[in-house]
Amino acid sequence: MCAGTLYEYHERELTMYFPNPRALLPVKKKSGKVMLIPWGRRQQQAGNLPLGGWARLTSIKQGHWDHCFPRPVKIPLIAFMERDIEGKQHWFELTAGQWVQGLLARYDNEVRVYVVTIAPQKPNAMHERWPRILRD
Repeated sequence: MCAGTLYEYHERELTMYFPNPRALLPVKKKSGKVMLIPWGRRQQQAGNLPLGGWARLTSIKQGHWDHCFPRPVKIPLIAFMERDIEGKQHWFELTAGQWVQGLLARYDNEVRVYVVTIAPQKPNAMHERWPRILRD
C-alpha cells in the first residue's frame, strides 16, 4: 500500500514513512516545480480531510472524494516501501518516466496528498492495494 517513500528534493534524498505525523510527499506542479505536501492525515491530527494516506481509485471514481475537491497529481518517487506479513521492508524502485499517482485534497485551508491505490496486477501479491504507477 506504500508505507514508505524515497524521493529527491533539493538534491537530497529523503525517506518518509506514513506513521510520521510530519511526513511529506513531493508533488510535481505543471510548471515542473516540485513542492512538498503533507501526506494524508493521522488519527491524532486535527483537520477535516479523510484519515489515512491512501485513496482507492475505485472510491475516487465513485465520487467518495468529491467533497474534498480532488485533483490528480504526480508524485515523483525514486522508490516506495511495502512490508510483508512478517513486517520486513521491501523497496520497489520506479524507472525513469514513472511516477505514482496522487490525489490532492482540500478542505478550507487544509491541503493534503493521498497515494492513489489499485488492486495489484500480479497474482499472489503481498497486499490487496498497490500504488497506481503511471508513465509520462
